[in-house]
Amino acid sequence: MSVSPDSGLAAARLIDPRALMSIRSLELRARAVVEGFWSGMHRSPYHGFSVEFTEYRQYTEGDDPRYVDWRVFARSDRYYLKRYEDETNLRVHLLADQSRSMDYGSRGFTKAVYAATLAATLAYFLHRQGDAVGLLTFDDQVREYLPPRNRAGHLRQLMLALERPSAGRGTNPVAALERITALTRKRGLVVLISDLLAPLGELERELTALAACGHELAVFQVLDPVELDLGLPQPALLEDVESGRVLYIDPAQAREEYRRRLDAHSAAVEAACRRLGAAFHRISTAEPLELSLFEFLQARLRRGRLVRRAPGGGRG
Repeated sequence: MSVSPDSGLAAARLIDPRALMSIRSLELRARAVVEGFWSGMHRSPYHGFSVEFTEYRQYTEGDDPRYVDWRVFARSDRYYLKRYEDETNLRVHLLADQSRSMDYGSRGFTKAVYAATLAATLAYFLHRQGDAVGLLTFDDQVREYLPPRNRAGHLRQLMLALERPSAGRGTNPVAALERITALTRKRGLVVLISDLLAPLGELERELTALAACGHELAVFQVLDPVELDLGLPQPALLEDVESGRVLYIDPAQAREEYRRRLDAHSAAVEAACRRLGAAFHRISTAEPLELSLFEFLQARLRRGRLVRRAPGGGRG
């Protein structure tokens, strides 16, 4: 993941994930990331990208030109339409993988902790800007579901659910996507956060079903630096925590083929997402979470889904 040098975040003091994960409270972690993000964007040459058109959406072919706001056109030389009330509040489902494969970590914390913090960060940000945020946690089956809400106490419930450890072993993102497809009637945003170390076929089928229902999709593949590079210092016996299978791995011999297969799998997931108009982000647990939030918002801007400034002067 890369960030443009003029984005404001490149020069900002981003929080090192190791320092962030030392904060015991998940909600405080999320708040620290969001406030750090807004601080960085405040110094950016285009820090207003998320707040200028708070109640507008870009004109698309087929829209009634009578609703174009010509004052906005005069300022921006672009066509925007005033959005109706039911368009301004987003319904978001966060799907967080809590399977055993997410329990791996080489930096003093696991992928599961990093993924939960990412989910909490997105929830905190979206909740503060008035969106309804829900959560579904899963491993080899769906574990907990909280429907999208934006009311007092809901964010705290969501944080507590993310902090609860899973009792499952395997991973089955397909079951989670199937559940969301069955539960949701209104269009919204579905965010899948997982290492995606599972076959692509059924996953693509369920993502396609969600896209066909009109949902916007975002997929975060969370991987540890060792997984990205097979950066083991020496040969070792490794156990697959989901299957229990033990393998002898010599990283010097296996690294090239391992990288090829991992990159091919990630590329296939990304290609599937691209076909569906979904945003795909492959991130390392070594990367500051402000970058993930920035990428998330940039992807939504490219799709014309502009976010609104959170209450309290624009900081989450």
